[in-house]
Amino acid sequence: MNLLLLEAHQFQSATEATLSERQTRHIQQVLKARTGSLLKVGVIDGKLGYGCLHQTDGGWGLTDIQLDTAPPAPLPLSLVLALPRPQMIKRILQTAACMGVARIHLLQTAKVEKSFWQSPAVTESAIREQLMLGLEQAGATQLPQVEKHCRFRPFAEDTLPGIADGHTKLIAHPGDYPACPRLAKNETAVLAIGPEGGFTEGEVSYFLNEGFAAFQLGPRILKVETAVPVTLAKLY
Repeated sequence: MNLLLLEAHQFQSATEATLSERQTRHIQQVLKARTGSLLKVGVIDGKLGYGCLHQTDGGWGLTDIQLDTAPPAPLPLSLVLALPRPQMIKRILQTAACMGVARIHLLQTAKVEKSFWQSPAVTESAIREQLMLGLEQAGATQLPQVEKHCRFRPFAEDTLPGIADGHTKLIAHPGDYPACPRLAKNETAVLAIGPEGGFTEGEVSYFLNEGFAAFQLGPRILKVETAVPVTLAKLY
C-alpha cells in the first residue's frame, strides 16, 4: 500500500478523515506509523496529497489533509477482456488498475465457463476491492470503470461498435499476425484479449469486421494474467 486511498464517506471534513480497518491494520503492522506521522493519501478519482496520522478513542484517522497534486494520468485505453478464471481475475484487475487502464469490459466467450460469472470474485464489491488494491500499489486514484457482458453476440453486435468508434482497435490473438504495435502516449485505443484458450475464429471475425487489427505476442502462449501486463507495456 503506497497510498492511503480514501473514499468520500471517510471524510469528516475537507481536512479530516477516518481510516478503514484494513488501512489501520496496514499502518500498524506494515508501516508501523505513529501519531504525527505524515502519510501519502489520495481520494478516489481526485488528487493526491498528505495527511497527519492521529489516534482517537474511536480508532485511527487523518488530520491536516492537503490534496494538491494531480495523480498519474491513466492510459487512454479500454480493455475488452474475456472473463478470466476466478483464481486469476483478482490479480488481473489489480494489474489493470495499477497500470492505469481506464475501462474494462468483462466478456463471455465460447471458451469461458458460464459458471465463472457466479464466482464471488465477480461481484461488484469484489471487483472494486481489487481495483482499489491496484491503485494503492500504483499511487494513483482513477478507479477504472468496469462493465460485465454475459453474452458475446449482443456485445459484439450492439456494444462493441459504440465503444470502439474513433479509437485505435486492436485484438491480441495467436497466429500469423504482425507483432504488437507501439502507440503514441495519448493515442486512445480499445484492446481485446481472449481467454486461456483464445478467442474462437468466429469471435475473431467479429472484431476484424469491426476494424480491429490483430497482432501476436510471439510463439509462446501466455497466461492471461501475463498477457495483460505484457501487452500494456508494449503498447504504451
